[in-house]
Amino acid sequence: MISAIPDAALDFINVGEGSSARRIAVRHRAGQASGQGPGVVWLGGFKSDMQGGKAVALDGWAGEHGRAAVRFDYSGHGESSGDFAQGTIGSWLEDSIAVFERFCTGPQILIGSSMGGWMALLLAREIKKRSGKASLAGLVLIAPAPDFTEELMWKNFSPEVKREIETKGFWLRPSEYGDGTPYPITRKLIEEGRNHLVLGSAIDLGCPVRILQGARDPDVPWQHAFALTHRLPADDVVLTLIQDGDHRLSRPQDIARILAAVAEIG
Repeated sequence: MISAIPDAALDFINVGEGSSARRIAVRHRAGQASGQGPGVVWLGGFKSDMQGGKAVALDGWAGEHGRAAVRFDYSGHGESSGDFAQGTIGSWLEDSIAVFERFCTGPQILIGSSMGGWMALLLAREIKKRSGKASLAGLVLIAPAPDFTEELMWKNFSPEVKREIETKGFWLRPSEYGDGTPYPITRKLIEEGRNHLVLGSAIDLGCPVRILQGARDPDVPWQHAFALTHRLPADDVVLTLIQDGDHRLSRPQDIARILAAVAEIG
């Protein structure tokens, strides 16, 4: 008789101090035994949470294969505290580092979706600098959006939108996701994001990278994924272009490709 896979444990950690203090929600499961392969860490997208289809599927796969798994919500997202409008790339990176250092041990594969692809690159760079209990085994990036605040937002905004952000401090962007409620793009998000741009120079992470990109992605064009590959070392970097794929890449066949990429790394 096959025993049921237990649910991932829900936990909370405190990140930041003073007025920037926030409570970050984390779901994690321990690996069942050594030799099952690296743990997996899910890094979600802008305005997404850890209960999305890809994150839940990854967690279920990890449970079936006896692997450790960690997923969490950035501040201002999902079950974590904080105001979304106050969030920045830097504060969400701080959340990511804190979760990684608290819950991860041994080799880890970072799986980043959309903004989470940028976050995975930044987190991987931080992991390389530090000598902690966890290490980097590889990256799987899904419609990765590094530098999106500059390359995909600011440079494409109309003069009117730019003026509104500069004068009011934010612009309410229409949304085609979730309940369709417009959400704020703040001057703070744009300006602080410039501290974390990665596409201007080589990105040498010293580990395998797998990128999955939809050719019909309306939010992150496939050319953006190509630009990223040009910044990564040529060895052990594979870009898979899914001809009929959209931005979400959450269909069963897309999720199967994502899990296959994770398994390929280790």
